[in-house]
Amino acid sequence: MKPVYIRWGRPVALIAALSVLSACGLPQVGPNKRQIYAGSVQKQGDAFVVAVNDRVTRATAITPALGFSDAFKNAAQLGSDTIRPGDVLGLTIWENVDDGLLAGETGAATALEEVQVDGSGFIFVPYAGRVRAAGNTPEAIRRIITSKLAEQTPDPQVEVRRMAGDGSTVSLIGAVGGQGVYPIERPTRTLGTMLAKAGGVTIVPEIAQVTVTRGNMRGKVWLQDLYDHPELDIALRGGDRILVEEDTRSFTALGATGGQAQVPFQSQNLSALEGIAQVGGLNAGTADPTGVFIFRNEPEEVAAQVLGRDDLRGAQRLVYVLDLTQPNGMFMARDFVIRDGDTLYVTEAPFTQWSKVISAITGTATSASGLTTLTGSS
Repeated sequence: MKPVYIRWGRPVALIAALSVLSACGLPQVGPNKRQIYAGSVQKQGDAFVVAVNDRVTRATAITPALGFSDAFKNAAQLGSDTIRPGDVLGLTIWENVDDGLLAGETGAATALEEVQVDGSGFIFVPYAGRVRAAGNTPEAIRRIITSKLAEQTPDPQVEVRRMAGDGSTVSLIGAVGGQGVYPIERPTRTLGTMLAKAGGVTIVPEIAQVTVTRGNMRGKVWLQDLYDHPELDIALRGGDRILVEEDTRSFTALGATGGQAQVPFQSQNLSALEGIAQVGGLNAGTADPTGVFIFRNEPEEVAAQVLGRDDLRGAQRLVYVLDLTQPNGMFMARDFVIRDGDTLYVTEAPFTQWSKVISAITGTATSASGLTTLTGSS
């Protein structure tokens, strides 16, 4: 009876292995092409599966629109000598009489140091009263004070100096060399020069974004655009808040790629080809280059252009398909733009599943054969 066990052991093991595989299925990194297509609208699913072509790449080539409003761009640069609330002035007054209003002898000078401009923009000068300083230059203030004092003392001479003060400052935070509060001075009256004053940015310039908040207005630009387009180098105003931060956009890479992760953008415009490269390319041992998918919730207006329909309502689930084996497949991948929140998924090649079947069967059969040998020898 012993040879009978050996003769029938392997066929039984193979049948058992196939039964297990058919009942449990095989492990896989995600859905295969057939399963993805089964979830399409054409197959009673809820997602539109669209092959990428030139028309699709043009319709979906949307990049975030950043920039400053006209209110920011049309603001003129502040005069370097314009006095503002919070500034500190130094005054010196000479009188041409023996018994002057401020000095006790002829030609003696009266110094008024650190006269601060109050929140309303005024300073107080003895015998001249409250003088409007904010919005005027030191020369204009000198003439005003001289005029008022001339009514009470003959031929007064007045000198007005602008000293250190905090009337016109901006705050810089985020990825800059030195965060802090900086005064608006002659060399730092624009956004670009103020960033340079703060030590420049400390992140990759290609993905750096600069946000300026002024009162209830807010504008954001790419740092690179700030240098490429001089009109975006806006004039600053006291109280501006400047934030420099890294681009927060990202996409998710899954499937048969070199790495599976949430991947931040490394440039303003990211193509599917660049996205694949960022995760180490396709897995040479398992990837199916005909099954590169991009999953996205597409706005209604974009989905209508892509699908050529006018009956869509609201955002639509779209699955874009790239076949890198086509003559123009690499060009399509190069031109198709990845957007924030996309999922890039690469399916496994069919032979990978077949290899798993063979490995599972031979592994199971080997185990069964060993068990049969053990039973027969007993």
